[in-house]
Amino acid sequence: MRSFEVPAFYQSPIISRIKHARKVLDPRKQDFTPSVLDFGSVQFVLARHFGFCYGVENAIEIAYKAIEENPGKRIFLLSQMIHNPEVNSDLKSRGVEFLMDTEGQVLTPITEVKSDDVVLIPAFGTTVEMEAYLVELGVDVARYNTTCPFVEKVWKRSAKLAKGSHTVIIHGKPAHEETRATFSHAKATGHALVIRDMEEAEVLSEFISGQRPMASFNAYFSGRTTEGFDPDVHLKRVGVVNQTTMLAGETQAISDRIRQAIEAREGQSNPGDFAQTRDTLCYATNDNQQATQAALQALSLDMAIVVGGYNSSNTSHLVELCEGQLPTFFIRNELEFQPDGMVNHFDWRSGLHQQTMSPWPEFGQSSVPTILITSGASCPDASVDRVMQSILSFYPNSRIVEDVLIEFEQRHALNSSATGS
Repeated sequence: MRSFEVPAFYQSPIISRIKHARKVLDPRKQDFTPSVLDFGSVQFVLARHFGFCYGVENAIEIAYKAIEENPGKRIFLLSQMIHNPEVNSDLKSRGVEFLMDTEGQVLTPITEVKSDDVVLIPAFGTTVEMEAYLVELGVDVARYNTTCPFVEKVWKRSAKLAKGSHTVIIHGKPAHEETRATFSHAKATGHALVIRDMEEAEVLSEFISGQRPMASFNAYFSGRTTEGFDPDVHLKRVGVVNQTTMLAGETQAISDRIRQAIEAREGQSNPGDFAQTRDTLCYATNDNQQATQAALQALSLDMAIVVGGYNSSNTSHLVELCEGQLPTFFIRNELEFQPDGMVNHFDWRSGLHQQTMSPWPEFGQSSVPTILITSGASCPDASVDRVMQSILSFYPNSRIVEDVLIEFEQRHALNSSATGS
């Protein structure tokens, strides 16, 4: 896979060595067992996969290239480059202006943009309408388009569904930039509907199977369908795609439920009415979720720390996986740890910030506190590095970091020799 030029300050002297040691032994990343760092007074269990993905590294490389290549020019971002506060803050510090926030609220009027300005399209992509406006304005939208290839794959899948006269059902968060962009691309070729979760999929399935009267459809899904959407017509043939950062298991369950509803439509269903599409979840999101689940199952854990932006969808789903099994703290970075032991963290369900005093376990089932650490696909490894270093400050008499890393590398080098890798 292609490597990208990511600024050194996003990289981590600790995490990079751990990932390198794992890559030597497992170059194809098939082994999802976690990495364990034993500091004596505390153990860190690191998920096998976390941090910057292909699409994020691609976006960051393009963004910093745009800054370097355009000194003195105004540079605009349509919205946040990715959902990470450190990355977006650094771009702002370098003069990049944001046109919208993550919910699409205007920060800088689009009318401010001129033809000779530089406009970056974020990793989530943008709507057909916005791209057409910029092209008409004379902006070169292709030069610094950082849209993730896996998002574009969803758009292509949607267009293929439309050619087969299927309505595109998008599993995603309606206000999310990526979902808005996917909806826009889907409606350019056919009809589309956005559903948020399994609960809404159940309601939709009841409409499809005839358990609910179509007359009440708009009461549930108003504002989530394309113009001219007729549920009596446009729910006869459907296919499911998703916002690439959703929970893989939930997307599959939603797809299965809708297929069952199609099949239950007595006397009206044909084999092609439900399009058998492959999962459109991005590979990195899928790997991160599988790696987190593997870590949760592999060892006895006392707590979990998940690092990432509070508006990051893929990160919140990692939190969701962890909090079902053990105390979990969703933090932006190490600055959420206070000197008195207070931890500021985020409740993704309520959208509220919370505080917990000294949650650090004094002992675990194995007598050594064991903490799972992972992060979202938009989180720099450097952030995770600083989080680990900060947690160590709450555990005096911990072993020296360098000694632990050498031990980890030697252990994996021995494993590599034993397997002939």
